[in-house]
Amino acid sequence: MQNLYKQLLDNLSGAVLMLDRDRCLQYLNPAGEMLFDVSARRVLGESVVTLIRDHSEFYDVLSDVYESGHSFTRREAHLLLFHGREIAADYSVTPLVGEHNGSLLVEILPRDRLVRIGREEESRAQQEATRGLIRGLAHEIKNPLGGIRGAAQLLERALPDRSLEDYTQVIISEADRLQNLVDRMLGPRNLLDKQSLNIHQILERIFNLVTAETDGSVELLRDYDPSIPNLEADEEQLIQAVLNVVRNSVQALLESNTESPRIVLRTRAIRQFTLGNERHRLVCQLVISDNGPGVPDKLKETLFFPMISGRAEGTGLGLSIAQSIIHQHQGLIECQSQPGHTDFIIYFPLDNERA
Repeated sequence: MQNLYKQLLDNLSGAVLMLDRDRCLQYLNPAGEMLFDVSARRVLGESVVTLIRDHSEFYDVLSDVYESGHSFTRREAHLLLFHGREIAADYSVTPLVGEHNGSLLVEILPRDRLVRIGREEESRAQQEATRGLIRGLAHEIKNPLGGIRGAAQLLERALPDRSLEDYTQVIISEADRLQNLVDRMLGPRNLLDKQSLNIHQILERIFNLVTAETDGSVELLRDYDPSIPNLEADEEQLIQAVLNVVRNSVQALLESNTESPRIVLRTRAIRQFTLGNERHRLVCQLVISDNGPGVPDKLKETLFFPMISGRAEGTGLGLSIAQSIIHQHQGLIECQSQPGHTDFIIYFPLDNERA
């Protein structure tokens, strides 16, 4: 039964802490380790202030629960964590009885996680609606294009003067250009050829390719977590998706004439993470950071929509295609941006079985 209880606590999505009479940490589950970005072994026996900075209301609640013996729940509280990050969270404090009389059980459920899940579901719904619209539009465009191209070819054969072929060639080439644009808007249509891949092998190929393309004009840095296991993915499509994002950062840096332009490729393993409506035991987090001008506020909500671009020469298809490929891999891509720092954050599930 003890093993069962431990498994239950280890698989909870909310952080669970047990504090003794002196407010020292006696237990911290894996979700708590992820929330506070610490190892339980390192902080066990330490005061709770090593996790949550001086927060009078939170500590007053601990004292009131200890003295009254009654549970307390607070919704949408703001907690300042020790490493400086502030979170919005719901938390409950429960006094324990029996063998652990005098101890307190603290449960913390970050609200930003719930907000992110809702935002992700909305993004997926928007993408599906957009894809449906594009598929219908592509069908209506491609059929007439085929007829226009065929008619131009027939007309070219019947021309009495060969000098007039220049006009039919314009029709044919423009029809082909529109056909290619529609195909790119639809994105990759091949079935995924999934294999066991190391994410860092993918990133090294992209690193070498972009380094050659930029000829040293943009500094590329690596920050890898070598402990990340292999993931099941289509190598070529995954390279295309990540390369689209990196090239987008390169273009933003060069066109804005950013001083000392820099891109960082960072990987981390994240535990107990929800993608869509499924919680995964282990997820690969890939962060592509740059020190460019940031994404304009007017584009943040539509950044991954097709034909949306902040560049005059841009087609607005690179990020849309990247998002489509990542979603096919049951992953997620997000953007967090402010002037001087932009993060494109990509998540891939690493477990074959969902929690």
